Amino acid sequence: MTSPEMRREVLVVGGGISGIACARALTEAGTPVRVLERSKRVGGRMAARPLPEGAEHVVDLGAAYFTARDGEFVAVVEDWQRRGLAVPWTDTLAARGEDGTWSSTSGPQRWSAPGGLRSLVADLAEGVTVSTGHTVSSVTPGPAVDGKAACAVVLAMPDPQAARLLDPALRASAAVADRAWNPVISVALGYGHRGWERLPAAFVNGHPDVDLIADDGDRRGDGAPVLVAHSTAERARRHLDDPDGAIGPVVTAVTELLGLDEAPAWTHAHRWTYASPAQPHEEEFSLDDDLVGLCGDGWGSPKVETAWRSGTLLGRAIAARVAC
Repeated sequence: MTSPEMRREVLVVGGGISGIACARALTEAGTPVRVLERSKRVGGRMAARPLPEGAEHVVDLGAAYFTARDGEFVAVVEDWQRRGLAVPWTDTLAARGEDGTWSSTSGPQRWSAPGGLRSLVADLAEGVTVSTGHTVSSVTPGPAVDGKAACAVVLAMPDPQAARLLDPALRASAAVADRAWNPVISVALGYGHRGWERLPAAFVNGHPDVDLIADDGDRRGDGAPVLVAHSTAERARRHLDDPDGAIGPVVTAVTELLGLDEAPAWTHAHRWTYASPAQPHEEEFSLDDDLVGLCGDGWGSPKVETAWRSGTLLGRAIAARVAC
């Protein structure tokens, strides 16, 4: 048993928006916390990167946009808007029916970020202790991460990834369910000119290869001739070992769906093995008696806002239970 004096901080594994939101809530409560992120930067499935390499235009390869309905999250978004980090994008999207006909659908305001959605996670991480390039191998009773004792441990990631890290003695109590997750391969397509009418984004129903098309130049606000297509889960499963193999079918689909007369000048594929839960948890987070918690967009509807709320609520719950 680890002595209380050795349990110095909460360890949050995963630097996506839920993990960063959790760590921020703990920091604001005065609870010592450190985020362990295996990548070189925070962001998770709100990933964005300059494409093509060396370009100034940043392409969102993960989440296409976000919405804001929860009062607390609305306040966060309004602060981002005041500082120019987030902008309202559109409340109307195109939709292609299974019969091939197109229509438009209105809904909540969708938001985007001029610097890419990852920039919003980076902003939330200001003032939070984050160790990037840190790969975690195991979480064991204590709790401990790779043998390092902690006040509490948070796994801010999809269930299948959390299950691989958890000691068998912790899996059941940590509420890691054997739930299916759907994969997606995001394909960015860069063109020589904008050969399509304004298209903020389009849901594509009943297509075998493409589920969503987003106009990245439109959501970024710079008019760059860049589209991002999200594959269907079925197409993604065929190419999880070779994401570039999905580029051909996706390019063909986008060309036909939008009636384009030009092939893309460049393409880029990114694999998301666990893009969204097929059946999310009904609870907003999990925190067991061993002080191992789980959070993310798998805890509620799979949205950016859900991930933020899940992490924030878990951070507050931990702060109320521990004294590091």
